[in-house]
Amino acid sequence: MSTAYWFGANDFIYRWVNLNAIKRLVEADALKMEIIPNPKEVDGVKVLQLETAAGAAIRFFDRAIGINVHRSRFLPVKATSDLLLVQSDLYTLADGNVSRNSARANPENPSIELGPEFKKVSNFLSRFKSIPSIIDLDSLSVSGDVWFGANIVLKGKVKIAAKEGVKLEIPDGAVLANKEINGPEDLSG
Repeated sequence: MSTAYWFGANDFIYRWVNLNAIKRLVEADALKMEIIPNPKEVDGVKVLQLETAAGAAIRFFDRAIGINVHRSRFLPVKATSDLLLVQSDLYTLADGNVSRNSARANPENPSIELGPEFKKVSNFLSRFKSIPSIIDLDSLSVSGDVWFGANIVLKGKVKIAAKEGVKLEIPDGAVLANKEINGPEDLSG
């Protein structure tokens, strides 16, 4: 039996599929998936994205079942703020399993909001020499032209908002705890 495994559109369901069953349905032209129009705006241009709900295909399979899996079992990455979480020291990857760092006392993930300068993965990656330590972070908000050095530690509630037209560089080794940064003058002390 050929089997595939993936995360579906619903973040709480694992799906296992017999590939031979899919092949039979495709060859019989029996997968009548509905098109879902999804209007969006990309870089200021209005577009219409056409989607299908892969999970809705379950109705075409005999004896299909779904299994609810708690969100703690996997970490979806849908935005660069999610990418920051999974690349940080908050999680480790060993033998294909993602596990949470036991040094974090708070059971919740930190709230992370990154401005549009961090939206594209290439921009996100270029703005970090290394991903900061966030074990003790409660929330992070970053906006403007902000660049992170290496070996930075973020704790508590941190807000970094570069003034318009100013490139704000967080220096290597900085420890920011319950701090609001709007310019280089806020980094001292």
